[in-house]
Amino acid sequence: MIPPAFDYTRPASVEEAVRALADAGEEAKVLAGGQSLLPLLRLRLAFPELVVDVGRIPELRGVREDGDTLVIGAMTTHHDVIHDPLVRRHAGLLASATATVADPAVRHRGTLGGSLAHADPAGDLPAVVLALNGELVAQGPRGRRTLPASDFFVDYLQSALEPDELLVEVRVPKADGWGFHYEKFHQVAQSWATVGVAALVRRDDGHIAEARIGLTNMGSTPLRASATEDALSGAGDAEAVAQAAGSAAEGTRPSQDIAASPEYREHLARVLTRRAVLAAAGMG
Repeated sequence: MIPPAFDYTRPASVEEAVRALADAGEEAKVLAGGQSLLPLLRLRLAFPELVVDVGRIPELRGVREDGDTLVIGAMTTHHDVIHDPLVRRHAGLLASATATVADPAVRHRGTLGGSLAHADPAGDLPAVVLALNGELVAQGPRGRRTLPASDFFVDYLQSALEPDELLVEVRVPKADGWGFHYEKFHQVAQSWATVGVAALVRRDDGHIAEARIGLTNMGSTPLRASATEDALSGAGDAEAVAQAAGSAAEGTRPSQDIAASPEYREHLARVLTRRAVLAAAGMG
């Protein structure tokens, strides 16, 4: 289909982009990699008066260290996240999960910030950043503010970004010494995850000392499997992990759609959590 008519601007800096968003208010949409917005435009599910293309702003790309934190520009592509040596060394879960996103063409154009700002609970990366205790930095007319991932995702396709704010960077604490694994089930290759599980595990003396688990597509936002995280403390074998994984769906509200029923998604959450934790802990 042909998209509706809209005005287009391509700012050269974050400040220009913020001004354009502030002037247009709620009638503007940000174009990052375009992998989410362009289909919405073509299907006429979005009707912006202005599209603000931030693809040529150099300060929004790249990865750097800030002490014990990695700072990733919002416009860094999935391909660059996967292959960046700092991400691979200090946030391997993010690199490995990003490698499962869609296909190579999408990964070369799609961006980390675009995926997070889209706030689709079926997307792989929101749950991963949540499990990593990541923070998202937004810039607007009043300056910058930092939001923990747990506060950034508000509802289905809704984030805490104001209409005049731009997501500029993602801050991820280094996870050195943690085992990790991303496990997801999808019905056909390169499709959205029916359910996904991002697992981080820190072991001490042969037992799990701490675990973080992010759930993909188990509610209107990415979720943490808090009950399972608590139950995994001290687990030392596969049987204990399986028992803890039995509570992975507690507190979730999975949707009903053509891909799966809520009950099936709950079953998948338990099974995939067990697999992801065992792999992350090196017990599989």
